[in-house]
This record gives sequence, C-alpha cells and structure tokens, in this order.
Amino acid sequence: MNRQQRLKLYDFQQRAYNEGTVEQINNQWIFFDEETEEATMLDDFVHQEIEIFRLNRWKKGILNEPGKIFCGKEAIMLRDHDTIRIRKHLIFSLERLLDGVNDDAFFQFITTLNSLNFSIYDCIYCYNHLSFLSDEHRKDGVNFMVFDNQEQICNVQHHFCYYEKVNDRFEFTLNTGKRLIIEKMIS
Repeated sequence: MNRQQRLKLYDFQQRAYNEGTVEQINNQWIFFDEETEEATMLDDFVHQEIEIFRLNRWKKGILNEPGKIFCGKEAIMLRDHDTIRIRKHLIFSLERLLDGVNDDAFFQFITTLNSLNFSIYDCIYCYNHLSFLSDEHRKDGVNFMVFDNQEQICNVQHHFCYYEKVNDRFEFTLNTGKRLIIEKMIS
C-alpha cells in the first residue's frame, strides 16, 4: 500500500471535513461551521485545500485568497451562502503513528475503527510512544488513543513489538463496555 492509497482511505473517513457556508460581511469572508455554528474568518484557511459545492458536486481546490478558490487553472469566485468544506487536520502524534505502522496493521486499524462508527478524525488524544523509539533496534511499548464521535467514546491501546518479528495488537474499548482485539503478526 503506497502513500496515495493510504491517503485515499483518509478521504473516505466520516467527519473528515468541517462543512458550512460562507458570507461576505464588511468586505471579509466568514465561514459558518454547520455542526458547531461557529464563525471563522476565511483568511485562516488561505493556501489550504477547500471544496465548494457547485452544480450538485464537490469541486476541490486551493483557497489562494479569501473569496477565490483555484481548481486547477480555473478560478472560482465565492458567493454568499455557498456551501464549502474544509478538511480537518489529524492530531500530529496520530498522523506520525499511522505513518509508522506497516500497511496491514494500518488497514486493519482503520477498518476496525470505522466498523465501530469512529473516524480517525474523531481522535481527541494520542500518545505515540513509538515516536520516541526511532533510533532503537528493538521497539516495543504501547500507544494510547481516545476517539469521540459525539455519541460514544473509544479508547484504543496499540501494543507493538518490532524486533525479529513485527507484532501489532489493537485493543478497542468503548464506553458501553464493548471490547474488541485485533492482532497482526509478520515473521
């Protein structure tokens, strides 16, 4: 699985975007988040990937300046009450952790998390112990992650041992008491 295939899995995650509408108020573009109802200056998202809903489909582009999205060579001017979505950022330690696990463990973790109705974008806490072991020949320990999808909480412990064999074990525990363990070993 290459980097592009991993990123494609990121694209299909629930709650990967902040979605809302834009309005121009006093010559400034304001983004109104549909979920939180918070207002944010669109200036805060300049040079970031943004999608606009036009002609019954999402068009992906880069917000180069407030009010103007570049989709390839095409420049789209925003209008009041346009619906846009802005990709959320992953917690840095979770992003590093996902980059550090092998493809099979990555895929198993993501699909199991999704089957429990959680997204990697629901992560509210991640302790990545693996990142502190980058120079060691034998790497073992536990990473901790907490996910909140607004309906339930999921705690994940990632037990790893990378030495002569590669062993990844993920223990998922929901606030309801439901538990699930998956393990991936590579000789």
